[in-house]
Amino acid sequence: MQTVAILGASGRIGDAAARAFLKAGWRVKGIARGAKSAALAPGVEAVTADAHDRAALVSACAGVDVVLHALNPTYDAWAENVVPLAENVLAAAQAAGATVMIPGNVYNYGTGIGLDMTEGSPVNGDTEKARLRIAMEGLFERAAEEKGVRTIVIRAGDFFGGTRPESWLDLIILKELKKDRFTWPGPGDIVHAFSYLPDLAEAFVRVAEKRGDLPAFSSFNFRGYAVTGEAMQAAAETAAGRKLRRAGVPWPILRTIGLFNGVLREVVKMSYLWRVPHSLDNAKLEALIGEEPHRPLDRALAEAIADLRLDRDDPTAKAA
Repeated sequence: MQTVAILGASGRIGDAAARAFLKAGWRVKGIARGAKSAALAPGVEAVTADAHDRAALVSACAGVDVVLHALNPTYDAWAENVVPLAENVLAAAQAAGATVMIPGNVYNYGTGIGLDMTEGSPVNGDTEKARLRIAMEGLFERAAEEKGVRTIVIRAGDFFGGTRPESWLDLIILKELKKDRFTWPGPGDIVHAFSYLPDLAEAFVRVAEKRGDLPAFSSFNFRGYAVTGEAMQAAAETAAGRKLRRAGVPWPILRTIGLFNGVLREVVKMSYLWRVPHSLDNAKLEALIGEEPHRPLDRALAEAIADLRLDRDDPTAKAA
């Protein structure tokens, strides 16, 4: 039986990945700190460790085959945490002789992002988040080349779904579904990249099982969904079983509030992604694992709505 250590196992990505690896027959060690270690998916072996403590992390990952780096500092604390945490993950994986797997995002492409971005498309560090992600992935790429620490990045669009909240879907887009309201953060005709976490998690498992065929460092793009606001609303209406009123996000107001709220300030900085059409090309991924795991969008939304209890008990009932 192969073993994966999931760092950040109580978070959105970590929880979805843990469930997928368990389903595939892997032994799963969930690395979390404090009370979070008691909130892991059934079947996960809880290991309490603080990822900021390198020695503790090395000990927690001893003997594993794969280390999934799903640690996600708060949005306003990336600058002081992203690279130091990555250095600790690298040390733990090197000590264990394990492969590192990293959920990537589209930030690396910067404001020059466009449609059908490939693994070879130029990166652009013209935002702080882009620079941090580029630096972090560069750290692993150098370690792969110089120290033989195999690393695999799977890049995807905005995550939604799974059993854990705090994605764009539940915080904004369908936050007011019970009031028959659909909120879209940008123009309705702009294509935006999304990924459904249970599908993405399955892709991680399938790539992990083929890791021996890969070079020391490799990256793959997970296409997921490339949808406009209109298409997303139509799928949400199908999932909910009724028409929804569209609302927008008051970015100027949020920008003002962000002067006093660090997390919101960082969210506003990345709002360009709702104004620039973008999508990911997954040809390289499908060449490795076959057809990408992919639920129809309305089905994925229906599952997400149910898992996070975003709707009324009877989705066809009229609003009060």
